[in-house]
Amino acid sequence: MSKREISETRLTLPQVKKVLESVGEENLDQLQRRTLDYVNKFSKADPAKAEEILQTLIKEYEIDEAEAIQIINCMPETVDELRIFLAGGRKIIETGKLNSIVALLNENRVLK
Repeated sequence: MSKREISETRLTLPQVKKVLESVGEENLDQLQRRTLDYVNKFSKADPAKAEEILQTLIKEYEIDEAEAIQIINCMPETVDELRIFLAGGRKIIETGKLNSIVALLNENRVLK
């Protein structure tokens, strides 16, 4: 029995959308088509911008990758909404930084 190494990469909804669209809808199975439909409805940022926001949240604001991905997936509009995603964190983030995170999200939000 051979051992296979399996890796896992967390993706934001916009990144999932980009991957599925690159495969082509005609090549997707039923589950993948449903997933594409879901990300088309709920993706709130451009895939390229989502990657930039992710790196900014991780590097500049020192937010864990998993929390940063959830923030991008939901794109909270207020500081109170943002605090919900950071409530389980080990550190407290200043209100000024929270305001600048919300401003960053609002600048990059895709309006539907």
